Amino acid sequence: MSPDKLAYMANQIANFFKTRPHEEALAGIADHISSFWEPRMRAQFFELLKTDTEKFDPLVREAGARVRPVSHV
Repeated sequence: MSPDKLAYMANQIANFFKTRPHEEALAGIADHISSFWEPRMRAQFFELLKTDTEKFDPLVREAGARVRPVSHV
């Protein structure tokens, strides 16, 4: 998946949770990505968080630490 598309999807999730309390938003973003994104998408997400952080909403960047790690791709 293109990096821009992946970042767009993550930022859409953040937009959905922006009206929630901060901790609830972080948990919701991390849970959604952990539950619905396949391991290859999560692996790419983690790589982008290291290299292209400006693509992501601040909530996504913060929630990234709570996303379930990828055991194998």
